[in-house]
Amino acid sequence: MIRDSWTTKYGLILAMAGNAIGLGNFLRFPVQAASNGGGTFIIPYLICFFLIGIPLMWIEWGIGRKGGNLNKGTTYGIASKLNTPSFVRISCLLGVWVPLIVSIYYIYIESWTLGYSIKSLMFELQSNVNLSSDKMNYFTNFLNSYTGFGKISSLGFQIPSIFSYLCLLVTVLINYIILRKGISSGIEKFVKIAMPTLLVMSILLVAYVLTIETENSSAIQGLNFLWKPDTSYLLMPKVWIAAAGQVFFTLSLGFGAIVTYASFIKDSDDIALSGLTSASLNEIIEVVFGGSIVIPAAVAFLGISGAIVIANSGAFSIGFIAMPAIFDGLPYGSFLCFIWFFLLFIAGITSSIGIIQPAITFFSEELSMKREKAVNLVILTVFIFSNFIVFFPNFLSEFDFWAGTIMLVVLAIFEVHLYNKYISPKSAVEEINRNSIIQIPSYFNFIFKYILPIILLFLFSSWIFSDITSDSSVILKNDFWTLLSRGILIIIFLFLYKLIRRKD
Repeated sequence: MIRDSWTTKYGLILAMAGNAIGLGNFLRFPVQAASNGGGTFIIPYLICFFLIGIPLMWIEWGIGRKGGNLNKGTTYGIASKLNTPSFVRISCLLGVWVPLIVSIYYIYIESWTLGYSIKSLMFELQSNVNLSSDKMNYFTNFLNSYTGFGKISSLGFQIPSIFSYLCLLVTVLINYIILRKGISSGIEKFVKIAMPTLLVMSILLVAYVLTIETENSSAIQGLNFLWKPDTSYLLMPKVWIAAAGQVFFTLSLGFGAIVTYASFIKDSDDIALSGLTSASLNEIIEVVFGGSIVIPAAVAFLGISGAIVIANSGAFSIGFIAMPAIFDGLPYGSFLCFIWFFLLFIAGITSSIGIIQPAITFFSEELSMKREKAVNLVILTVFIFSNFIVFFPNFLSEFDFWAGTIMLVVLAIFEVHLYNKYISPKSAVEEINRNSIIQIPSYFNFIFKYILPIILLFLFSSWIFSDITSDSSVILKNDFWTLLSRGILIIIFLFLYKLIRRKD
């Protein structure tokens, strides 16, 4: 089978950056920064970026390039080809399961941004009230009505608006069209248009946001809050754990997507510089633009204390409630709201096509399906199960916690093991430095083999401990919808396992 490939290094870097640049850059990062000391958060964040993010990202690039030589594009396929023990292969199956599960709920959230951008152009995101509290209440009710989160039927199901469901259908269709065309003709061509568009829209929005002044505060004060560190926060373990977690999310580590994308590069390609370039582009977008839109705008509208409160209530609150409330009543507010949500939509699409790709590669390579058939099957699966997120309570939080949080670290641990023991056992640095313009220092061997596994195990333990000791623990929940969602997560994994067992 002739595998598709990237036609240009420029397209590859944009695709890798686009895979990482998603809703988390513009929603999750500002929330984490505001909740963990503002500018202080940047310090542990950058340390974790260089100590965890870059090394793990290079490892995933290395695994992917090796996979391309083996005509394999998933962690499972690569582990199988290298004749690893069965427990390693089964664990590496998470490289298919994780992105598949994440794509199921991610694509639904992505559709909200499309719906909100359309509503903005139709001037339907206008509250016609003056008080800040009234605006926040209006857009809270709007979100609950749109998603169905605040509208539960007598049988306990969520009831979203018809328009919201139509936007889900359109979003699924757009992802399908891009993925159907393949790597070079679909994903690469799309990101070459989407990423510059995203960059231009980000610049325009930042330029406007920084001019906002209200009786409460100004956007410039919000910018000062974001970049002025309070070193006392550096002594708080939760700040460092949050920073490490954000690095995971922002670089799409442990999702399986980087491995799959990297499997379509040539063996002679430079992965050290390419990986560093794509990661740096992602960081610029996140820190400079993601940090210069939401927090400054929220501070101008609500003041520093108010912005922290809304940030602590979560990414949905600040992205879909606070931001429309901020733009409401401003000159050209509806147009600004459109730019904001369409920016999120573009960022979401560049990520979702990357997240879905590992499952497509799995079905086409491991089950010998034609790519078109694999795309049809995966997109249909994503759409069918996305309806569980749409209509069933607790499914979104459960899918996100297990697939989008905990199992990311588990997969990363096995990726490090796979790379160190089976791909580059003598010198982890040697494989990454091969054909590279820049040469990684030899001390990274120590980081790859010892520091990184220890940090990942600590991060996994910390997340588990943090959850079970909190008042709103996800792990300890045991209501009907929670247990049902976990059952479905297990069934999907067992189904994938059954498929590979049947093949073997």
